[in-house]
Amino acid sequence: MPHDNLHSLAHQLSQQLLRHHYRLVTAESCTGGWIAQVMTAIAGSSDWFERGFVTYSNEAKQELLDVPAQILTEQGAVSEQTVLAMASGALKHSHAEVAIAVSGIAGPTGGSRTKPVGTVWIAWALPQKIYAKCFLFNGDRESVREQTVMTALSTLITELA
Repeated sequence: MPHDNLHSLAHQLSQQLLRHHYRLVTAESCTGGWIAQVMTAIAGSSDWFERGFVTYSNEAKQELLDVPAQILTEQGAVSEQTVLAMASGALKHSHAEVAIAVSGIAGPTGGSRTKPVGTVWIAWALPQKIYAKCFLFNGDRESVREQTVMTALSTLITELA
């Protein structure tokens, strides 16, 4: 029933966004738009979902979200600096007040000793606060992606409570 949990979290988050009169923008890499999909599956989501960016390539992160090439070169796409820049860029290129940004290694390939499969950085930007956290999720590609979406949503719910 994990997908039911996602829909429940999305509904809870929609209520928090409405209460604050905030709109959400997403900047997604490893989740490929899953956060935006879950949020827009709710009827009336146009009241609080502003837009979503799926920036899978480094070029997309640079062109659509203004992530500096230097950050991508020196820190990598899966890094704190990248997701913070993604969240800031998403806010800059939208009319939203709140942003979620994610970048990670969902697998089954692409991992390294320092960034194993399951490594995901998530950033949250709110009107007075922006921060990022690193997670190491277990399981297959689908599971890593789903855990990313659940963590991104549940953390923002807590922030807005």
